[in-house]
Amino acid sequence: MKISTKGRYALRLMLDLALADSSEPIPLRDVAKRQDISDKYLEQIVTQLSRANLVRSVRGAGGGYLLTRTPEEYTVGEILRVLEGSLAPVTCAENAACCDRSSECVTQELYAQISAAVSAVVDHTTLADLVKRTHERQGS
Repeated sequence: MKISTKGRYALRLMLDLALADSSEPIPLRDVAKRQDISDKYLEQIVTQLSRANLVRSVRGAGGGYLLTRTPEEYTVGEILRVLEGSLAPVTCAENAACCDRSSECVTQELYAQISAAVSAVVDHTTLADLVKRTHERQGS
């Protein structure tokens, strides 16, 4: 499994908003500058996050984006799946019935274990965990 640029940037955007810890909207151009990401590319990503109700947009002067929940309420898996879809390495890892060979295929079992391991990590890591790790790394 490989996480695309959109998935990685979405996580960086969400972490940036969480680190701001603000009740004031954060302009996307500020996030783009801090994260060294094209603001046009971030616009595409934030649109998907907004449709999934992970962020809220505030229009007008002083506008920008806000998290819709507290960082503790977001998992990394939830964020990544909005941009990536399934995180399973192969289709049969999530749905063995899609393969005619699943009853005799030992690799399907392996792929299901890989998928479960990835899900265990991303679904038990919150945005708040990443905020904490960032503060620890920065010594603050």
